[in-house]
Amino acid sequence: MDIVLFEPEIPQNTGSIARTCAATQTPLCIVGKPSFEISDKRARRAGLDYWPYVSLLSFSDWDAYRDARKPRTIWAFTKFGTVPYYRAPFSVEDALLFGGETRGLPLSIIETIPEEHRLYIPMVCQEVRSLNLSNAASIALYEARRQLGLDEEVPLRPRERG
Repeated sequence: MDIVLFEPEIPQNTGSIARTCAATQTPLCIVGKPSFEISDKRARRAGLDYWPYVSLLSFSDWDAYRDARKPRTIWAFTKFGTVPYYRAPFSVEDALLFGGETRGLPLSIIETIPEEHRLYIPMVCQEVRSLNLSNAASIALYEARRQLGLDEEVPLRPRERG
């Protein structure tokens, strides 16, 4: 499974997502040109000292990502989604796709994703336009992992026991 960020804009969010990817050994794929350098100190700080454990892959554009990674299903997280994220039947060969923080995914990409693969995260308060990108990515990734049973046999680290 990949976490895919299309042209991310806020380095701290990317750093936080990178930390989650390190913790779960999930590849982090950056597609297009982010509005910052991955070496940006804000991204590095948010990812703490976990960057060596991140499988970070960069792709020049959407086609380059799809051609190289060949995900089984691409799940696009978008405010235009028609299916709540917890109803998606995830597989380990899938991609969880997120757009930039202020722009979201471009229509040119959304239109290539079947409607039943366009997901949303429900929000009760109608005045809230969106969730933080790193929170949304974490929600999606951990739901996919829960469905797939990927964390059932992960032992606690020694300092977390008893």
